[in-house]
Amino acid sequence: MTVSWTPHRFTGGILALDTANTVVLRNDPEKTFDRFDNRAEIARFAEAASGFRASELGNRKLEAPAPEAIAPVVLSIRETTDRLFRNAVAKGAIATGDLPDFLAACADGLAQSRTEIGASGQPFGDPATPMAFESALAVSALSLLREETVARLRICPNCSWLFVDRSRNSSRLWCDMAVCGNRQKANRYYRRRTAAREATDV
Repeated sequence: MTVSWTPHRFTGGILALDTANTVVLRNDPEKTFDRFDNRAEIARFAEAASGFRASELGNRKLEAPAPEAIAPVVLSIRETTDRLFRNAVAKGAIATGDLPDFLAACADGLAQSRTEIGASGQPFGDPATPMAFESALAVSALSLLREETVARLRICPNCSWLFVDRSRNSSRLWCDMAVCGNRQKANRYYRRRTAAREATDV
């Protein structure tokens, strides 16, 4: 099934977390599924991310012309990123034991890269030329290691997605208030109404 890559799917706040969140409902083994099971979605995701993550990418376009070929590297970066930073949220710090696999995956993503990054106003390099998705994914993932970013990482209590809380007082609870926040409100309302109804039936 073709995925509709809507703004909601890019609520992680950074490319690497948006990619980690392509596995849906990681906290529910019976319902979880992977949007990249169809490898063609990697290319479609990269195209959508070029727009939704334009600010992070410095307007550099992403390309993934051979999604089947890059899938092992993309999935390795995705899974090691999720494991490293999900554990960091739980512990409040990065576990060094999780770093070797993460760094190796990022190195694989950059191995074939022939570009330069980090120039003033060009965090991901020259916006005039496209960048390989797996390379940009590695750069984005490595940027999460900054202390100030780790301190703002959260896990959505509704869908279990990772996201960066950039709210002024670091109090954001949901990855997306319009989706997960409203679902939780609706669930609480339903439970209250059910409890009240059962109480009157006694």
